[in-house]
Amino acid sequence: MTKLALTGAVLGLALGSALVAGAVSTASAQEPKLSEEAFEHSKTLYFQRCAGCHGALRKGATGKNLEPKNTRKLGQERLEKIITLGTEGGMNNFDDFFTKEEIRDMATYIMMDPPQAPEMSLAQMKERWKVHIKPEDYPTKPMHGRNWENFFVVILRDVGKMAIIDGDKKEVVAKVDTGYAVHVTKESSDGRFWYTQGRDGRMTKIDLWMDPPQVVAETQIAADARDVAVSHFGEWKDKYVIGGGYWPPHFVILDAVTMEPLKVVSTRGVDVDGNFVNEARVAAIYNTPKAPTWIVAVKELGQLWQVDYSDLDNLRIEQINSHKFLHDGFYDPTQRYFQIAANASNRIEIMDSVDRKFVASIETGKKPHPGPGANWQDPECGAVAGTVHLGEGKVTVWGNDPEKAADKAWKICYSLETDGPGLFIRTHPNSPYVFADQTLHPEADVNQSIQVIDKKTRKIVKTIRVTEEPKAVAVHSEFNNDGSEVWVSVWVRGEKKNWSKGEIVVYDTKTLQEKARIKGLETPTGKFNVYNRVHHTT
Repeated sequence: MTKLALTGAVLGLALGSALVAGAVSTASAQEPKLSEEAFEHSKTLYFQRCAGCHGALRKGATGKNLEPKNTRKLGQERLEKIITLGTEGGMNNFDDFFTKEEIRDMATYIMMDPPQAPEMSLAQMKERWKVHIKPEDYPTKPMHGRNWENFFVVILRDVGKMAIIDGDKKEVVAKVDTGYAVHVTKESSDGRFWYTQGRDGRMTKIDLWMDPPQVVAETQIAADARDVAVSHFGEWKDKYVIGGGYWPPHFVILDAVTMEPLKVVSTRGVDVDGNFVNEARVAAIYNTPKAPTWIVAVKELGQLWQVDYSDLDNLRIEQINSHKFLHDGFYDPTQRYFQIAANASNRIEIMDSVDRKFVASIETGKKPHPGPGANWQDPECGAVAGTVHLGEGKVTVWGNDPEKAADKAWKICYSLETDGPGLFIRTHPNSPYVFADQTLHPEADVNQSIQVIDKKTRKIVKTIRVTEEPKAVAVHSEFNNDGSEVWVSVWVRGEKKNWSKGEIVVYDTKTLQEKARIKGLETPTGKFNVYNRVHHTT
């Protein structure tokens, strides 16, 4: 259970209710038992907090298999300790999130048979489709005088909102209701519209030109979902948007203008080992800049599907084998080669999005997790990319320029030990540094700090303590448009009453001195600068 797989509040949300509607305890007199109330509460917690890593059916992926045949061997006391304290393999401690009673009941719950989750049809999606503002009523120019291309679109994870922040003035422009526990948001080709994908399956379309920015359309494409992408190529530019489901395991193609669901494709299938997988989830989706396709990472299959959207009626999908379990990725600077973590295999996988084929597999540290990744120039290896890891304090760097440095390409350039496991690594061409968080370490002095790596010396030149707020962690660095600033989120966990103590801390990327704090942000995590995302600046 990585922190980015965690999904906020505990009761009454669409994800929990949709996944578990009608499910009841199946425990016999000899099996672990919970009261009906405790069972319902635990299963909601599981689907909101744990299913992202362990699966709706508990078969495991990034996290361990939690089927009763395995959990009962550990027993109640051992399971409670694991949930409370976490593990060295990348699972965080849950005493920040659950009460002692919830930990006790969760340990019992995962020794019981998992409830079955329902399917979702295209007809159901269309019933949940809402157009709040018709496209013909969109403004024809920005309705405010702000520099919207330097806006930051910020996930307020546990409250189901996105904050729109003016990067020039450091002001919160709007807080927009979206899906719960948004994992990511992706941009239209010009950066005006942003599409969010909540873990509750709710997909929304936000218009940054409105005053204030607001949701113009939405639907629900799954009960549990993770990623989204927009068509950016040729005559199909901004025509389609795609969302990927954890449950049901499928992807959905929608009209990007109106958000009407158009087509559903199941990702259930045979994995790279030849086994049929029912819960073959869509971990991530990315637009390919050089072709009318998306890359759909099917986590449990260990396959990258290159989906051609040029003809939806005759959909062409090329299934490219790699390794399990696929997670998040990013492109090299040429925007041709796609680099993605197969974190349970301790590998970074490389595919060529032009030739549509697998290129290389790089062994890294334990459970690589690059998030949106980082590319930069190394004095010895030339163009390189890097990742942090969920399972250890380590940054791994590899060469990624097969044209100018073929002897270095897809090989480890160097590795660097950090103080603890992290979630994100980021940089900017105008910054001499690479920034790595350490969010998954259990100790506050580590998980509240980020480490700064000098690109030339390859050394950690500074550890910045971002916060000392109780129950808070420092997570996710993102640069402003010109790379002069780096923004770091302070995510305050624990009791809901403390969530609004979250903030974003802004640093000068040359001096590494603090410049500003943007306060009053409920559980901020990922941030997306409009200019940098549109121009693929990493």
